[in-house]
Amino acid sequence: MADEPLVLGIETSCDETGVGIVRGTTLLADAVASSVDEHARFGGVVPEVASRAHLEAMVPTIERALKDAGVSAKDLDGVAVTAGPGLAGALLVGVSAAKAYAYALGKPLYGVNHLASHICVDQLEHGPLPEPTMALLVSGGHSSLLLSSDITSDVRPLGATIDDAAGEAFDKIARVLNLGFPGGPVIDRYAKEGDPAAIAFPRGLTGPRDPAYDFSFSGLKTAVARWIEAKRAAGEEVPVRDVSASFQEAVVDVLTRKAVRACRDEGVDHLMIGGGVAANSRLRALAAERCEAAGIRLRVPRMKLCTDNGAMVAALGAEMVARNRTPSGWDLSADSSLPVTDPHVPGSHHHDHVHEVSKENLYS
Repeated sequence: MADEPLVLGIETSCDETGVGIVRGTTLLADAVASSVDEHARFGGVVPEVASRAHLEAMVPTIERALKDAGVSAKDLDGVAVTAGPGLAGALLVGVSAAKAYAYALGKPLYGVNHLASHICVDQLEHGPLPEPTMALLVSGGHSSLLLSSDITSDVRPLGATIDDAAGEAFDKIARVLNLGFPGGPVIDRYAKEGDPAAIAFPRGLTGPRDPAYDFSFSGLKTAVARWIEAKRAAGEEVPVRDVSASFQEAVVDVLTRKAVRACRDEGVDHLMIGGGVAANSRLRALAAERCEAAGIRLRVPRMKLCTDNGAMVAALGAEMVARNRTPSGWDLSADSSLPVTDPHVPGSHHHDHVHEVSKENLYS
């Protein structure tokens, strides 16, 4: 279908340089250059290292995506980019690149929200999002419950993490257990051989007076770290598999319980789970089990689309074009704390977005 918008998406909010190309809700290319190995020796993401890596990877990754998609840059209907939230320096590289390409090609520019993009990516897997959509987003920087009636203009936060995000807790516990960085995949692996009921770790914010949809993982993190320290102090061996399984269970128990509750309370019969931690096998399994019991349809994109990628940005960009949303202005800036209530950053209406210069088309 030639009338579906062809959009290039650029994602540089953290340590992945992602470039995706989408036609409507069809994924044509998803190219990623990760700098995770460069951060591993520091045990976490170093913003300056990430920004430099994005700078080096940007043009080759865009060229690879165009080649994979079998399209030419001049055929694009728009360029979308993560404008926030994320690391300011990293976002800036993506925003600057997107502006340069959009300007040179004479195409509209869309600065979009990282979290809304994580929701929208599911369209590439399971077709158009139901309206409204309930989304549980869990990643290194965010744990949120969001309700969206229109992914391009209306995303309402029901709850969020009040301290550490779930992914952050995984990284910290992996560090205490000396399992390396990033922590998510390695804890998932060890947990498969452990007993999730071996140690009773606390479930944060699940009391009757606690906020129904907010998350807290810092108490859990401290409890696990103290438990490990006590074992080591007593000269005993730490049961890494059981600790991993019990910790992981405490996290996913709370996440899925609150998400299912939000669906019931809001009368929504779909739950979409996204973000890097959605790649966790136990989260997927428990969510499937609890959603089935509650009569809720679960939508989780495949692993590669859960972690940060350019395809999700392109997916939201394509939706912006399809719904005729106002493009961003050339003064678009990176906003490290862009609120989720702004799915995109529209420009002012009074100036023609595609400028005179495009008639000569700088990009040939």
